[in-house]
Amino acid sequence: MRQAQRSSSPAPPRPAPKALRAEAPVHYPESDGRPMAETPAHWHAMVGFASPLHGFFKDRPDAYVGSNMLMYHAEGDNRRSVSPDVFVAFGVPKLPERRVWLVWEEGKAADFVLEVTSRSTRREDEVGKKALYARLEVREYWQFDPLGECLDPRLRGCVLGADGKYRQVDLEERGGALCHDSLLGVTLRLEDGRLRLHDPTRGEYLLTHAEEREARRLAEVRLAELERRLPGA
Repeated sequence: MRQAQRSSSPAPPRPAPKALRAEAPVHYPESDGRPMAETPAHWHAMVGFASPLHGFFKDRPDAYVGSNMLMYHAEGDNRRSVSPDVFVAFGVPKLPERRVWLVWEEGKAADFVLEVTSRSTRREDEVGKKALYARLEVREYWQFDPLGECLDPRLRGCVLGADGKYRQVDLEERGGALCHDSLLGVTLRLEDGRLRLHDPTRGEYLLTHAEEREARRLAEVRLAELERRLPGA
């Protein structure tokens, strides 16, 4: 039996391996396309809470106050984010200012969060966001309903326990207001439907930027009136 002859033609060349393409860096958008606040009342409540905190922590370089900023909590996944209405994080540098909050870069999410709640956001604030904030170890979580439509009382808060679960805060009545001494170092006071911040050390309310400007204007008016009344003026 004749043996088959082997082909002397060379084997076809193998195709060159495709060059590995470097993965494009993940882009974390600064906006989710949603409005900042549902109504003017919700906007004023948000700004009226964040503005005094900026002033209160202005000399503390390791305290960051954020408002309506997208907070991404899963590296590499820009679909997993939350946007707290107001948050405060301690132990992180105040500067530079951030466009978005990347939890894995900052080393934490926040210590304190306030959500300005409405009828359309109540369920998400009380269920989805609450569970997420607990998982992200946010130590104090609050909801405020400026229109009194869905929360009674309008202010509701909880603190994170050692077991990683939230427990409801019992507000104390003081001087006609419902109060809680927050980990922020200020007292949250619900007065006549308005949420205010009080500095117990200095015994005074924290003011918004607009209230500070008005206080300075009134002080200047009083000073001018006193100078006018001085003899020889």
